[in-house]
Amino acid sequence: MSSPSFKIDKKNAIDLVMQLMAIPGKSGEESLAADFIIDQLRAAGVPARAITADTTHKKSPIGGERGNLIVKLPGTIRGPRRLLMAHIDTVPLCVGARPVRKGNFVTSRDANTALGADDRAGATVVLNTAIELIKQKLPHPPLTLLWPVQEEIGLWGARNASLSKLGNPKLCFNWDGYAAEMVCIGATGDFLIEIQIEGIASHAGVHPEQGVSAAVIAAKAIADLEAGGWLGLVQKGKQAGTSNIGVIEGGAATNVVMPTLSIRAEARSHNPKFRSRIVKEIEQAFRRACRSTKNDSGKTGRIEFQADLKYESFRLEEDTPVVQAAYTALESVGLQGQPRIANGGLDANWLTARGLPTVTFGCGQMNPHTVNETLDVAAFLDACKVALAVATEAQA
Repeated sequence: MSSPSFKIDKKNAIDLVMQLMAIPGKSGEESLAADFIIDQLRAAGVPARAITADTTHKKSPIGGERGNLIVKLPGTIRGPRRLLMAHIDTVPLCVGARPVRKGNFVTSRDANTALGADDRAGATVVLNTAIELIKQKLPHPPLTLLWPVQEEIGLWGARNASLSKLGNPKLCFNWDGYAAEMVCIGATGDFLIEIQIEGIASHAGVHPEQGVSAAVIAAKAIADLEAGGWLGLVQKGKQAGTSNIGVIEGGAATNVVMPTLSIRAEARSHNPKFRSRIVKEIEQAFRRACRSTKNDSGKTGRIEFQADLKYESFRLEEDTPVVQAAYTALESVGLQGQPRIANGGLDANWLTARGLPTVTFGCGQMNPHTVNETLDVAAFLDACKVALAVATEAQA
């Protein structure tokens, strides 16, 4: 195996990620992070005409400040166009993060915030690749660099990315996770479930028997699902998945039998049919609970149930060109690829579903979405090497 003909400016890469993690940018508010990336690209010599954006945010349920950031670089050698990507939004817990390096790890100085390595580390990997390509004048095939928005709230950037602006890439690579040698070739699918329970209000002290409590309906349904093995880790024979009741909101006073209650839940499985079965079981449990909960006049409440696909599951075969290209890039920098199937959603879910098979690498993230989030600097720098190998490999 030959050694790569490039080196990474480690200090600059670390400086970039430290700066980018400190910039607030929860989903829908990514403009400051995008502006930082654009400034760095322009300073490196990327012409303004190569930098564009789409309007994906206009199709998002929350709107948002901007769409995906897209950069197209013409190739200096022949080869299929390659796409390198990483999302730039963070979860709200990261707002206010003050990155501090302690040895080989970076944490947030503020104990009340997450760090934002998810996915500012990945975003920096892609940015650093562009900078190093230009600085070292490295030969490369045509490249598209993509920084999607609103990944954390439903993959909306990748879901609605303007494919015409991406230049028809043949090989797509995403950075989002821990181990640099990870080759994520598949991920689960997810349904967002919204349940509205309408009970009957009554005075809780004077005539509680006249009411139908939305809370009681919810409690019965959740207990039913738990007892039947349809909540949490769901395993039925050879099929497996997960479900979760994540948000429950209802009630305004203790002296009123709760008239309404809203629930947000999810169901996941790599098997689309089994995932739909989980959704069906959840719906049936709530409808049974509603029918069995009556007031003294025999009246019941009612249920509104809606399930929407957040992202479909996918799994790439080992002989898929993008998977083979991923292994080749890893080998070129002395790493051995480790195939993985993820139980969470990735931007790769929607790109793959839209006809662009995408492999995801890691970039040093640890404990994302928590105040214990950490960036493994060594893994991050390895990811920078992998990305540069991906970008300079001409053959599929």
